[in-house]
Amino acid sequence: MHVLVVHDYGPLGRVLLERLRTTHLRVSPLLVSDPANVDLHALGNWVPEDTVLIVNALWFTDPEKAEGDPEGTHEAAFSLPMALAEHARERGMALLQLSSCYIFDGRKQGGYIASNPGQPINELGRWQWECEQALRTSLPRHIILRTGWSLGRFIRKLQKSTAEGGLVLPGRCLGQPVAVKDLARVITAVALQLDCGAEAWGTYQYAGAEEVSLYELGLAIAGMPGIPEDIKVVDDLPGWGSIEPQNTTMVCTKIRNTFGIKQLPWRTWLSEELAMLKSIAAEKSKQQAET
Repeated sequence: MHVLVVHDYGPLGRVLLERLRTTHLRVSPLLVSDPANVDLHALGNWVPEDTVLIVNALWFTDPEKAEGDPEGTHEAAFSLPMALAEHARERGMALLQLSSCYIFDGRKQGGYIASNPGQPINELGRWQWECEQALRTSLPRHIILRTGWSLGRFIRKLQKSTAEGGLVLPGRCLGQPVAVKDLARVITAVALQLDCGAEAWGTYQYAGAEEVSLYELGLAIAGMPGIPEDIKVVDDLPGWGSIEPQNTTMVCTKIRNTFGIKQLPWRTWLSEELAMLKSIAAEKSKQQAET
């Protein structure tokens, strides 16, 4: 099976391509450097004709960025995926599309299941939910994979807070982080089973095992080797707290029962995620120095 991975300069595309290339699958990359400004009419020139599965690995998990650029978010999180879906439908291809826990409003008591409808409270969630609904209508052969919080997003937040000496995170917000390498593991497992003929199209959810508050997540990151010991994590509502749902916990039994994919503890990925982000930052610094 020929798999096309649509990715940007973020770490998921790199890690996913590395993992897929260790399998028997034929894998091709499609780098989209600026997802918000893509010539959607040129997809035919970029997608190989023998592609069987398109994996859209453009992973949008930062509602703060989305609020600052609503038009760009619409193009990247809705227009581009729908153009891929239309291309896939016309040529008999399948599409794996990433969504997130931000489609939920956070008011439910207990975890959300895959069949729960979205009621987003932020710009990112709105366009991801619109994309989900449109994709179900336009392309029968699809996999929608909702993910939990990006673990890397909050590691970067803590790293950026070193100059300020602390980070404010809301203890009232509950959810489950997911690491890049763990998500790449899950996507690869799904692709391999589709290659074996699994007709398990639909909506699935995945996040790391163990519900945690954002404040507790901050404490866990702050306690990692390599993080300055004087960093303080404060339980309070930050400026962006109004766009963060109070509950984004997701039940992930459907993906386990269908594909045999078990949730792994997000804590086991902390060291690897931190090391990966440091390595990427070092590479960027080196490239900037050379130019």
